[in-house]
Amino acid sequence: MAKSCVNMAVDLGGVKMQNPVNTASGTFGFGWQFEGFFDVSRLGAITTKGCSAEPWLGNPEPRMCEVPSGMMNTVGLANPGVAGMLDSCGDYLRELEGRGCRVILQAAGHSHEEYIAAVEKIEELAPWCSGIELNISCPNIARGGALVGGTPESASEVVEAVRDRVHRPLLVKMAPVRVPEIARACEAAGADALCLINTINGMHLNVHTRRSMLSKPTGGVSGPAIHAIAVRMVWEAGNAVKIPINGMGGVATWEDAAEMILAGATSVTVGTANFYDPCAASKIVDGLAGWAVEQGVSDINELIGAAQC
Repeated sequence: MAKSCVNMAVDLGGVKMQNPVNTASGTFGFGWQFEGFFDVSRLGAITTKGCSAEPWLGNPEPRMCEVPSGMMNTVGLANPGVAGMLDSCGDYLRELEGRGCRVILQAAGHSHEEYIAAVEKIEELAPWCSGIELNISCPNIARGGALVGGTPESASEVVEAVRDRVHRPLLVKMAPVRVPEIARACEAAGADALCLINTINGMHLNVHTRRSMLSKPTGGVSGPAIHAIAVRMVWEAGNAVKIPINGMGGVATWEDAAEMILAGATSVTVGTANFYDPCAASKIVDGLAGWAVEQGVSDINELIGAAQC
């Protein structure tokens, strides 16, 4: 596609992206896996698979299954740990940063202590990364498995716990619960940007065996099935806070991404679509540029929150 005359650069809470397209943690590996499909450096950013301070095995198989218009997973944040991840692909990620695509590393944990340990390792071992995404949708083992960020109080606590230890933009990935309240709590605690929504809890049963299709009774639903819900929650968050929002949830086409931007998202994240169309994010970059031209704007930022409802 010819170079757009529209400025496509956006600023996601200090993460300065050449265009508004990002990829979702857990759906894009560590970036290099997609280089055979397109030049990953043309994206605005990638968010790596979430990593904890130490390796996690995650949940037993089966971990993923299809559902109508989407998929469901209960991976359990299986990961090699921050050091293991950087040992295997740190050189590639650093090089990708140098090529213009911002690299956001996601930190995971089951407790405040685990989150602190994860972000401290990222700060120590990856000072070149553009930002850290704090996944506060993890279960808090110390509190009976409740979501770390399931209430405004608990979300505020974990953001405050890591804020002084993070010396780069801190993005907070929210669960799809109590969005306006939790968004305000994260902003007050020092978040630079919000990422929403994470998957929505669901259940899928095999009617012949009478068992779950996953190794756990429930799992996180993602894909086009949740898109309309995600757009509504991005709009709610945008009306509740002043910090930028990274919108995600069923973004599979440039039209889906444009909806997110009109609802108030500064950037958009492609997730489940990466599994069935590895070039989805690249196509959305081009589609958004064409849409901005069609809308008659000179800067994509003019369209953020421009929905007329």
